[in-house]
Amino acid sequence: MTGAFGALAHPLTAVVGRALPRSADEPPVGIDRDPAREAAERELSKEIYTRHEPGPVRRAFDWMWETVSDLITGVTVVTPGGWFGLLLIVLIVLALLIALRLRLGSVRTAGGAGGPEVLGAAARTAAEHRAEADRHAGAGHWDLAVRERVRALVRSLEERALLDPRPGRTADEAAREAAVPMPAFADRLRAAARTFDDVTYGGRGADAADHHRVDELDRELRAARPAVPSRPVGEVPTGASPSGGAAR
Repeated sequence: MTGAFGALAHPLTAVVGRALPRSADEPPVGIDRDPAREAAERELSKEIYTRHEPGPVRRAFDWMWETVSDLITGVTVVTPGGWFGLLLIVLIVLALLIALRLRLGSVRTAGGAGGPEVLGAAARTAAEHRAEADRHAGAGHWDLAVRERVRALVRSLEERALLDPRPGRTADEAAREAAVPMPAFADRLRAAARTFDDVTYGGRGADAADHHRVDELDRELRAARPAVPSRPVGEVPTGASPSGGAAR
C-alpha cells in the first residue's frame, strides 16, 4: 500500500504543483479545472494504480457475499431469538423435508413393489404387440423385442379372461396372477417377468436367446388350457346358491 500510495502521490503532486507559484518572484501558473481533472484521470488510469485491484470474478463474489450476509442479518433481526432462532427454524424445516421424503418414498415403494407397469399407457391387442416384437426382432433390437413379446403374453392372458384387465399391473404381478390358472408355467412366467424388468429398467441388454424363450412361452401359453375355469370375480357357479348351498 505504501508503494502504491507513493506512486500515486508523486504524479499528483507534480500536477498540482504546476498550479502553485514556483517562487516569490514568479507569477503562478494557472491550470483550469477541466484540464486538471483530465490530467488526473489520465494519470490514475495507468496500470500502476490498477494492477492491485480485484478482478471481476472477485468483485462479483464480494458483492454476492455482502448481499447474502445482509440478507441473513436482516432475517436474524426480525427472527425471535436472533441467530439461535434462525438456526432452530432451519433445523425444523430440514426435519420436515426429511420426514416428507421418507413418507413419499415408503408410499411409492409400497405402491410399486413389483416394478413399473408392464403394458404401459397405450392400449394394444396381443396381436399388435406380437407384430411389433417380430419387427424389432427382425432388426436385431432384442431389448425392444423382449419387451413387446412379454406385453403380448400378458395381453393375451387378459383377452382370454385368465387375467382381469387392470391398468398399472407390473410384470411380477402378471406372472404371479397368471400362475393361478396356469400353474405349470409358474416358474417360466416369473423368469419372463424378471427378464422384462432387467431389460426395461435394470440396464441389462437382451439377446436372441432371451427373445426366443419368451416367444416360446407365449406360444405354449396360447395352446395350453387353464387348470381352473376362468370366471369373473363374484360369479356364482352353476348349481350353487349365493349362500354356498345347493340350488333348490
